[in-house]
Amino acid sequence: MKNVEMSVEGNILTIKVDLSKEFGPSSSGKNIIIATTEGNQSVPGRDEKIGLNLYRKQ
Repeated sequence: MKNVEMSVEGNILTIKVDLSKEFGPSSSGKNIIIATTEGNQSVPGRDEKIGLNLYRKQ
């Protein structure tokens, strides 16, 4: 994962992302990647999965 922090309290999933970070262009070159789970990841201590991509237009 890049720039993604997850925590679970009870039944609440909290996701933290630093919006000031950038990880360069997407594979298409149309967007700038800010955060990604790089595919589906397990939610800590749970059976659920999450897939996250956060980006902005270039």
